[in-house]
Amino acid sequence: MKLITVAGPPSSGKTSVILRLIECMDMEKGSIGVVKFDCLTSFDNLCYQEAGIPVQTGFSGKICPDHYFVSNIEDAVRWGTESGYAILITESAGLCNRCSPYINGILSICVIDNLSGINTPRKIGPLLKFADIVVITKGDIVSQAEREVFAFNVKQANSTAKIVFVNGITGQGTFLLSKYLIQARNINTLKDLKLRFTTPAAVCSYCTGEKRIGEKYQMGMLKKMEFKSI
Repeated sequence: MKLITVAGPPSSGKTSVILRLIECMDMEKGSIGVVKFDCLTSFDNLCYQEAGIPVQTGFSGKICPDHYFVSNIEDAVRWGTESGYAILITESAGLCNRCSPYINGILSICVIDNLSGINTPRKIGPLLKFADIVVITKGDIVSQAEREVFAFNVKQANSTAKIVFVNGITGQGTFLLSKYLIQARNINTLKDLKLRFTTPAAVCSYCTGEKRIGEKYQMGMLKKMEFKSI
C-alpha cells in the first residue's frame, strides 16, 4: 500500500485537491482510502462519502494536531492495509503553520493557496519547508504576476520541492500530481520510521489545563520574550 500525507493551512483546498486527484486517477472504486485528522469538527467526511471514498475521521481536541497525528498514524496504516487499499491518503489539520506531519520516505504534499498572500510561503515553517510537493491552489483568482511571485517565494522556502498548480474545482493540474503519486513507495508498517521534523513542544502548565495568568502558574517548557526599552 502507498501512503500519501497531505497537509496545509485551513481552507487552502486540501479536500478539494484530494477529491479531484482521486477522480483523475480513475482507479477501481474503494481502492483508495482517506484518513482525515482535524481539531474540533469537520464536514469533509461527507464529501468523501458522497464520492464513494472510504474515510475515517479523528479529532485532536485540545491536543496538538501533530502529536495526535503521530499517536494515530500507525493505526491508520493498519486500517488501510487490513482494508486492502492500494493507496491511503492522510489529510492533516496543520493549523499553526508550524505543524509538520511528514515522515521520512513517505510522499508528503503541502497545499497552500494564492489568496493567503504572496509572502505567506516565507511565514510557514516545516509544513512547507519539508514537503516533497507543494500544491498551489486558487491560482485562477489572482493575476499571472501574483502567481509567479508566490511560486518564487515557495521556491525560496523549499528549493527542492516540486511545485504543481491545481484547480480544486475543475481538477486542472491533478494529472501531473497523480504521476508523482504512482512513484510513491509501498509500505506495510511505519514502525521505526522517523518524522522529518520534531513536533511542537507541548509540555507546560497551560497544556494540562491551567487558565490563571501569572508567573507562579507558569511551569514546564516556556519561552519568554525579551522586552527592551525604546
